[in-house]
Amino acid sequence: MQLLPVEHFAALARLPNCRHVFTRRIAGIDVSHNKAKALARLERAHWQIRHASGFGDWPLLIAEQVHGDKIAIVDEPIESDRHFTACDALITNQRGVLLGIHVADCCAVYIVDPKTPTIGLVHSGRKGTEIAIVAKAIEQMKKRFGSTPPDMIVQLSPCIRPPHYETDFAAEIIRQCRSKGVSQIHDSGLCTACDVDRYYSYRAEKGKTGRMLALLGLT
Repeated sequence: MQLLPVEHFAALARLPNCRHVFTRRIAGIDVSHNKAKALARLERAHWQIRHASGFGDWPLLIAEQVHGDKIAIVDEPIESDRHFTACDALITNQRGVLLGIHVADCCAVYIVDPKTPTIGLVHSGRKGTEIAIVAKAIEQMKKRFGSTPPDMIVQLSPCIRPPHYETDFAAEIIRQCRSKGVSQIHDSGLCTACDVDRYYSYRAEKGKTGRMLALLGLT
């Protein structure tokens, strides 16, 4: 029984060697503040979700997220939580570490190569999509860990979409993935701004809101 609001994606849930979660809006927590204060108010709830989802004491690797294209590459064991500055994507082949990003209208893009195995978690909004951060993460997974795009499964989280936003960056993310040779692409199709009872939306809530937390790890 889930004590806190989370969702899972069927395409990832059926994979034997990874674990994931995507949080929703958490009732009862006032997040009508700037990002730093909102995240501080959500910290305990997110910690509870992290542990209730079976990640135990896995070290959490968090991307700072600056709407850029820097990718953190984790290719050696990490024993404690780590914050990666000026970074919008993380990739790893290490088991028992947890990749994390926060979103509130931008897309959390989960990338899993179950054969290598290797995983990636990418924060891609309008700016990140324009500079093709997801495509660059796929290239780095190929270069650093020997992944091949036909083996990859890509999952897009809920994100803002037209008519609530002028750019359909989710469609462009999918196009970029296909251009790199990925065919197993799954999109939730859900709009964050359409359902602020379930999700946080930076646009709909005029910049003062919480963040959903995307988590991904190799077992």
